[in-house]
Amino acid sequence: MVIDMKKVMDKIYRYLIFVIAMFVLAATYNMFLLSNNIVTGGVSGIATIFQNYIEPSILIFMVNILLIVLSYLVLGKRATISFIVGALMYPICVKLTANIHNIIPINNNDMLLNIIFAAVLTGSSIGFIMKYGFSAGSTDIAACIVSKLFKISIGTSFLIVDGLIIFVGAFFFGVINTMYAIIFIYIYSIVIDKILLGISDNKAFYIVTDKEEEVKNYILNNLHQGVTILSGRGGYEGTSKNVIFCVVSLKNYFKLKEGINKIDKDAFFIVTDSYEVKGGA
Repeated sequence: MVIDMKKVMDKIYRYLIFVIAMFVLAATYNMFLLSNNIVTGGVSGIATIFQNYIEPSILIFMVNILLIVLSYLVLGKRATISFIVGALMYPICVKLTANIHNIIPINNNDMLLNIIFAAVLTGSSIGFIMKYGFSAGSTDIAACIVSKLFKISIGTSFLIVDGLIIFVGAFFFGVINTMYAIIFIYIYSIVIDKILLGISDNKAFYIVTDKEEEVKNYILNNLHQGVTILSGRGGYEGTSKNVIFCVVSLKNYFKLKEGINKIDKDAFFIVTDSYEVKGGA
């Protein structure tokens, strides 16, 4: 049997990134969120609420075990398998990084700085975990269970699960801490998107104009960018019109906008982020 070393190394690399991201995620929780009583949802948020009654790592482990059992009963074996590794590893990492303050002392006086830094680290960690095909468990499991039982979308399920936990946290730690939690969630969700999608270096234009040839020649000759002509039809009048499609770099973004306006001030165009461009001349 021939072993494909490339596949083996890729798998080792994926698991290495997963382990590192898990440790960073757990260390961030202990350094910034748990110590500042910031409840951001999920099982970690529950552990923060009850930290004076039971050790967070133990509570996270117990709740995750319960969620795994519920997932098996509600979602089935196949869906549950994808959650197990993250759900079991995270509480272990929380336990191992419980005394991270002794190694990396953090000044908690500047709460806003702590929250911003925590959001970036958490978003980056979860982003890499998801990017390499893993799950951090806990909230993912709960959201999927709620989605299946109540026939609602995953996004709505996350909102309900995390929202309830944050709401309870407000009673324990006050409104100010909850406001910090909302800032945290907003920032870390943006960071996750950037990790998964990347940073857009290009813009995609969809242009509808009566001066098609002039706009096309401007793009080809002045910006030296390729164009594609798409066939379109108006939904209201049913008239056929071509749509000029092109992808330009950020440095040519404003040049193209100005060029279109100069050629045809009545032109209709849509601009979207283009995260990945491959092929073409």
